[in-house]
Amino acid sequence: MNGVNVPALTVFVLFFVLVTVMGFLASRWRRADNAQHLDEWGLGGRSFGTWVTWFLLGGDLYTAYTFVAVPAAVYATGAAGFFAVPYTIIAYPLVFLFLPRLWSVSRVHGYVTPADFVRGRYGSKPLALVVALTGILATMPYIALQLVGIQAVLDVLGVGGGENANWFVKDLPLFIAFGVLAAYTYSSGLRAPALIAFVKDTLIYIVIIVAVIYIPMRLGGYGHIFDAVGEKFSAPKSAGSLTVPENKQWTYATLALGSAMALFMYPHSVTGVLASKSRNTVRRNMAIMPAYSLMLGLLALLGFMAIAAGIGKGDKKFNAQLSVPQLFENMFPDWFTGVAFAAIGIGALVPAAIMSIAAANLFTRNVYKEFLKPAATPADETRVAKIASLLVKVGALVFVLTMDKQAAINLQLLGGLWILQTFVSIVGGLFTRWFHHWALFAGWAVGMIYGTWEAYDIASPATKHFGGNAAEIPGIGELGYIGLTAFVLNLAVAVTLTLVLRAVKAPDGPDETRPGDYSAETGDEELKNAPEPVAAH
Repeated sequence: MNGVNVPALTVFVLFFVLVTVMGFLASRWRRADNAQHLDEWGLGGRSFGTWVTWFLLGGDLYTAYTFVAVPAAVYATGAAGFFAVPYTIIAYPLVFLFLPRLWSVSRVHGYVTPADFVRGRYGSKPLALVVALTGILATMPYIALQLVGIQAVLDVLGVGGGENANWFVKDLPLFIAFGVLAAYTYSSGLRAPALIAFVKDTLIYIVIIVAVIYIPMRLGGYGHIFDAVGEKFSAPKSAGSLTVPENKQWTYATLALGSAMALFMYPHSVTGVLASKSRNTVRRNMAIMPAYSLMLGLLALLGFMAIAAGIGKGDKKFNAQLSVPQLFENMFPDWFTGVAFAAIGIGALVPAAIMSIAAANLFTRNVYKEFLKPAATPADETRVAKIASLLVKVGALVFVLTMDKQAAINLQLLGGLWILQTFVSIVGGLFTRWFHHWALFAGWAVGMIYGTWEAYDIASPATKHFGGNAAEIPGIGELGYIGLTAFVLNLAVAVTLTLVLRAVKAPDGPDETRPGDYSAETGDEELKNAPEPVAAH
């Protein structure tokens, strides 16, 4: 980089200070009588209304990495990078069918994590444990990628002392951002990212609306932009295209579908949903969340604008992840570049906080309380969750500082594959108790092993292993998303083994839920007096 962009850095720091203050003040926002309870720290007291939940979920799902990676994919590959748009369009009608049911049963029984629900529904500690560990495993690289997003902004801003600086000076800004994030998450819990999400989402909408109007005006209009993109992707040996090639259409479609199914299996997504104050809040949010999909489509166009602006042209080693930050610095006035970079930076802090809280909730409820200290009090759970959230963030920071960024990207792709394998246990359990818990365990294991093994064998120019997410679909012969293929195998094994286990009358675990739990609204007092559920047979 050509030195520090002082005006942009000043604006960036001002917004960073603003959200830091908000993060600490959030501990006083809607303060409960008893703050030493995991419902309060880890779920914001389950009190968020429609708009708070909308901003929280938007801040949770549309991250700094989304801001950087989606346009970067479009910049590098063209039309294939737009897969994120249809997958979010598919996701919301899909989850509208089951998230209200998950909210209701969780509210009745006090479930904090999806693994809590699995434990209650199937009466199986091993199944709940693997669901919890899968959630933690899939979340860790996702947190690391938020830090990668911050690093991309800091690189373009020119802070950190440059490539020749020692490692501590170079990464000092990242250490500071991490320290502040850890501190206000520890003190305020989920209330901190919920409050900061208002600033983050407002900034992102402002930046994108300005970008899709202002940048094309400077580049000669959208006609010129698409001409430049067509010229790039029609060149010999081009890595991308303006349309999805016929031999990649199965990959595009299965990746969109599999990603849509996985989106709300992530623990941080479920945490945002369970923090809602009512079933109708969840339903309303699934109806209005597609507004973010419109934003995502406009965001993806920034990749084409970077091509037309000549970002990275002629530089074979240019990192596509820097295409949008560099575009902003080249096109915007310095002060607005600071606003744009603040949007990306805050867009990393919000989801990183929620993800670390979600992972901490899983560890506390489904490992610590279940296996290490069953008699833990609510205060014990809150204390352990706070410590666990710090350790999760430290792990993500160490990962970013010690491993190649490509490894973080590869593991995040694996995270989507892994978390999809919990779909059968969670979503299946919301509608039926037919599946046997050992069949679900076996299906999960087959999906995890098959998917990881297939991904390991994929090479790319950047890496020998885990270099992609598509492989030949058995029996069809087309290239498709490995995660969805693994899910189909997972489901097939679960169905087959359930039939066998039911036929031999294998004992099943008790189901602590009742049919009415899945449609309960806030304050359904009759549920408290209902008879206890009968153990499954």
